[in-house]
Amino acid sequence: MKQLKQLTCIIEREGDGYVSLCPQIDIASQGDSVEEARKNLIEAIELFFEIASPQEILKFI
Repeated sequence: MKQLKQLTCIIEREGDGYVSLCPQIDIASQGDSVEEARKNLIEAIELFFEIASPQEILKFI
């Protein structure tokens, strides 16, 4: 059974671009626009869940 958990995404303007952060799992990304920063953060989060061990995931969730 899959368990869904909502994660927080914080996006802030920094210089000429935007920085995105998911504080629950300490993952960040960036982009030239809000939408690009959001998309890049989602991709980084997906990669984390693909490669992280179950023990590592449990530390954050």
